[in-house]
Amino acid sequence: MVNHRMSVAIHVMTLIALTEQKELLTSEWIAGSVNTNPVVIRRITSSLKKAGLLRSGRGTKGMSLTKAVNDITLYEIYAAVTPEHELFAIHKDTNIDCRVGRKIESSLSEVYAGLGKKLEDELSQVTLGMITDRI
Repeated sequence: MVNHRMSVAIHVMTLIALTEQKELLTSEWIAGSVNTNPVVIRRITSSLKKAGLLRSGRGTKGMSLTKAVNDITLYEIYAAVTPEHELFAIHKDTNIDCRVGRKIESSLSEVYAGLGKKLEDELSQVTLGMITDRI
């Protein structure tokens, strides 16, 4: 499902890329830029760390990217923060006695899979560097 996680993750990654004073990069400081709660930032950065896109030292303040901005695609960020990489959710438990309810899931699955693949291909063509260049 499309939601704000990806845009927040891109905001966080861009902020990290462009902030020279890495010690400032605490979840509280980043939350001030995003205008959200630090818990939201910790969840997002945790996902980005698990995906190998961010690193932070134990007991030290600050975070850094694990790769150059031009080597990080928006697809990698999307994959890191989107549960099950599911762009569209299909409602379940439809009425099988209804001609639409019986076939809607399989019909939409094909369409959504195609759209998801197109989105992934497009996001793979855009780098974090392209975003930082716009800021």
